[in-house]
Amino acid sequence: MPGGVTPFVAYPHPIAPPPGCAVLVVSVNRGPYLVPVPTTSRFKIDRRPVPIPGEGTWHIAVPAGPHDVRYTDFLGVPIVTTSVVAHPGAAHHLSFRFGGWRNRVHDGHGTDVTRFGLWSNYSIMLVALAVIVPLCCGGLALVGAFSAAP
Repeated sequence: MPGGVTPFVAYPHPIAPPPGCAVLVVSVNRGPYLVPVPTTSRFKIDRRPVPIPGEGTWHIAVPAGPHDVRYTDFLGVPIVTTSVVAHPGAAHHLSFRFGGWRNRVHDGHGTDVTRFGLWSNYSIMLVALAVIVPLCCGGLALVGAFSAAP
């Protein structure tokens, strides 16, 4: 591999961590959305944006120690967050799964390590419709009832 590995850069192939660093192996699915989550959201490590061009598995060198790892929407609102303590020379696997109901993060053993997982856009839409539709229909029914009253 020509050149060295730069921390906080996503590589599509396995990398050897620089001295005093670890590797985050991040897998990202597209989610059930028309536009894939990785193209509309931002991946951040310790509030620092790390460009991940799309779905798949990415390898990112990070300094050893604790890290806050998250996906945010285009406004910076967290979609899913987790924490990881990176050990020098080790590879730490994180799988970001954007689903129909909840967004979750799993480690290399399949354990759910989500610290915060926002409901998916579909879940939020269903809850909003369940609130808005009765309010609108009920409001229209009340207006119709009062206008028809003598």
